[in-house]
Amino acid sequence: MKKIKKLIESNWNNKKDWKKQEIKNIVLEAIYHLDQGNIRVASFDETKNIWKVHKWIKKAILMFFYIQNMQELKIGELEFYDKIPLKNDFKRKNIRVVPPAIARYGSYIAPGVILMPSYVNIGAYISENTMIDTWATVGSCAQIGSFVHVSGGVGIGGVLEPIQSNPVIIENNVFIGSRSIIVEGIVIEKESVLGANVVITSSTKIFDVSTNKCIQIKGKIPSRSVVIPGSYSKKFPSGKFNIPCALIIGKRKKSTDKKTSLNNALRDYNIQI
Repeated sequence: MKKIKKLIESNWNNKKDWKKQEIKNIVLEAIYHLDQGNIRVASFDETKNIWKVHKWIKKAILMFFYIQNMQELKIGELEFYDKIPLKNDFKRKNIRVVPPAIARYGSYIAPGVILMPSYVNIGAYISENTMIDTWATVGSCAQIGSFVHVSGGVGIGGVLEPIQSNPVIIENNVFIGSRSIIVEGIVIEKESVLGANVVITSSTKIFDVSTNKCIQIKGKIPSRSVVIPGSYSKKFPSGKFNIPCALIIGKRKKSTDKKTSLNNALRDYNIQI
């Protein structure tokens, strides 16, 4: 893998050479390993306790887009016209895929995952026994842990460019409520519960209101948090208006099973959504 990384990095700035067969072969090998889960766009560095982005893999994906030719893809009567093939062989991989779920080649989906009619983009990584529910989207390079429930209509953002940008990361045992939107490199730490319609971007204010002192958090939801949508007042030249935010109203109780429903976790705080 070090050899592949070195060749991707050394040829990144020589775009005119990308379609040379020897370079194409290296790019195709990198994407194969990405598809198989042997490499991933981001991984957790336990020594530094941070998520680390592997920029060379993002570069390989962008090179892959460039070298691929448009082609017609047919699945029965369905027809597509694109550069990236679709994943297949789901039965052997023990992945349940409900029509018309789509996963692009170059995404990794672990055994035990259930894809309801949904979309998973290249570079995404989905760990074991996770549910991607109906009309949810998992963007390019998004990293999703095991035993996660991504509810119906949820948008998990993808990010390929700029190269140094972090993807959205959803850690293990997280529940994300319907129609929530998580984008722009946000990290949802393990065992958190997000209520329906929670929207978190890099500029979204996140307030922990679970104690008598309001604390503002940026860029992440701490582990075991219970989160609902909220708003705060902001003054503009034409008057005061309410701006969306995310409110951390407490922590998931130890008595709450990791597989609990969203409603049960919220009932601990007398919240119904």
